Amino acid sequence: MRPRKACLLLLLLALAQLLAVASAGGPDEDSSDKEDALEEEDEEEDDDDEEEEDDLEVKEENGVLVLKDTNFDNFVADKDTVLLEFYAPWCGHCKQFAPEYEKIASTLKENDPPIPVAKIDATSESALASRFGVSGYPTLKILKKGQAVDYEGSRTQEEIVAKVKEISQPNWTPPPEVTLVLTKDNFDEVVNDADIILVEFYAPWCGHCKKLAPEYEKAAKELSKRSPPIPLAKVDATAETDLAKRFDVSGYPTLKIFRKGKPFDYNGPREKYGIIDYMIEQSGPPSKEIQALKQVQEFLKDGDDVIIIGVFKAESDPAYQQYQDAANNLREDYKFHHTFSTEIAKFLKVSPGKLVVMQPEKFQSKYEPRSNVLDIQGSTEGSAIKDHVLKHSLPLVGHRKTSNDAKRYTRRPLVVVYYSVDFGFDYRAATQFWRNKVLEVAKDFPEYTFAVADEDDFATEVKDLGLSESGEDVNAAILDESGRKFAMEPDEFDSDTLREFVTAFKKGKLKPVIKSQPVPKNNKGPVKVVVGKTFDSIVMDPKKDVLIEFYAPWCGHCKQLEPVYTALGKKYKSHKNLVIAKMDATANDVTNDRYKVEGFPTIYFAPSGDKKNPIKFEDGDRDLEHLSKFIEEHATKLSRTREEL
Repeated sequence: MRPRKACLLLLLLALAQLLAVASAGGPDEDSSDKEDALEEEDEEEDDDDEEEEDDLEVKEENGVLVLKDTNFDNFVADKDTVLLEFYAPWCGHCKQFAPEYEKIASTLKENDPPIPVAKIDATSESALASRFGVSGYPTLKILKKGQAVDYEGSRTQEEIVAKVKEISQPNWTPPPEVTLVLTKDNFDEVVNDADIILVEFYAPWCGHCKKLAPEYEKAAKELSKRSPPIPLAKVDATAETDLAKRFDVSGYPTLKIFRKGKPFDYNGPREKYGIIDYMIEQSGPPSKEIQALKQVQEFLKDGDDVIIIGVFKAESDPAYQQYQDAANNLREDYKFHHTFSTEIAKFLKVSPGKLVVMQPEKFQSKYEPRSNVLDIQGSTEGSAIKDHVLKHSLPLVGHRKTSNDAKRYTRRPLVVVYYSVDFGFDYRAATQFWRNKVLEVAKDFPEYTFAVADEDDFATEVKDLGLSESGEDVNAAILDESGRKFAMEPDEFDSDTLREFVTAFKKGKLKPVIKSQPVPKNNKGPVKVVVGKTFDSIVMDPKKDVLIEFYAPWCGHCKQLEPVYTALGKKYKSHKNLVIAKMDATANDVTNDRYKVEGFPTIYFAPSGDKKNPIKFEDGDRDLEHLSKFIEEHATKLSRTREEL
């Protein structure tokens, strides 16, 4: 018995030891888990540090440093001078320039001190490309203490290296701006003395102004070299409020041309070469002198546009100066001529001091006068001259072309007859046959504008009207003031069918043709989808404020905006009186001409109760902050409702 008891005792002791070890194991395991967790955290921190280091790491390719959005600021922060090339991988000029740029990098690396040479892929590093206003490839800039200096010389190693070394000198300072700075103290003196000067009214915070600034300065430099020079100037409209008010400045930037103190609207481009070409053209006389009668006869026989001739005794005639001033206001849209010839005056059957507006022979008809004459005195208002030209610039039935549509045929309603229009010798008779039928109707509807148009030139418009497969040689449509389009039912064309169509339009009996995608079945997302058929019911809803974005599916800026715009929709989804909406303007008609879409994306705020006066989003970045601010500035009432579950 004793041996058994001893064995049992030993067994119990062993079990007790096992239990003690097991109970002690818990805390050891907890400790081990904590240690493992800490190790994992350390590893994650190490990974984060490594990722941050990777983001900041500057790689080198053939001696040229590669900078990105993520490492640019960190790299240049302590550098005095850096040469930058903005390139595109597909750009032929960039590929051609690459070996030369590598030689430049090698040369500047040996400089004392070495000057870094870097390149930036502007197609992938879009933030940097936008920040430095890159619009072409390759673009070279020299960074001096963080400030970019445009390089405008030739792309040779010798010239680029010399320029970089010049700028890297400790005592180098940027050349003074060529653009004149105007204030209330010097504005009148400078502007009144200039034969021609371009003035920009800007705001320091305006994004469009910042984008224009380098182009404007480059244009100023080039135009200052001309003989005589054409000066460019700028006015800070936020500081010079009296000047801004005096010239009706309501948006930024506003550009105006002044001729001896008289302001004229600037309607030209906003990049260097466009500004230069436009101002050179504007600096010439607005009207060209005609000395020979043969010139007038050629205008009448072969001309394709309205003929405008001022007849005067001499340049000293006060009426002549009035005519020149009025011509300056319209010089972009019309060609002005003047004469001092008594022979031409006799041919035109007028005396000096007259403005003659007439059409080429091919556009003349028995239903309208051969010419329209205005008596001009030294006291005649410029507006009277302008009104006379505009009133008689179109014949009763003109030729609408893609080249003149935007300038000539803006008046609505516009009745357009589409067929094979060709005023060449071989086809003139056939063209005039149909045009004469239109004339018979046009004479009875003077309140409408009539035109013929070549069906091939306006193939897209004809297709949108549903007439491209009509089976008829001649088709017709009416475009009204609100942007709506009405198509004539395909029928054998003659004066009677056209008259019936125009009469039905006048009586409001026609239904408009609307290009539209299908109406969405489910439209409950944060951003409401608008199509042609729903534009009036959603955007023009008088009870609601609507922010509408017009986009194109292929537009890169639109794609960039999409997540921001969706976030905007979510932010204001609970506001029952506010709609955030978007519309594919390439696939749908905008059925109101107050909402002009000339680029993508275009954003308008349509306030409740005032849909005919939408407010265009123009100043500020297209981010959540600026778009929200724009909404809250213009919203007529913001009120929340409980979201439906």
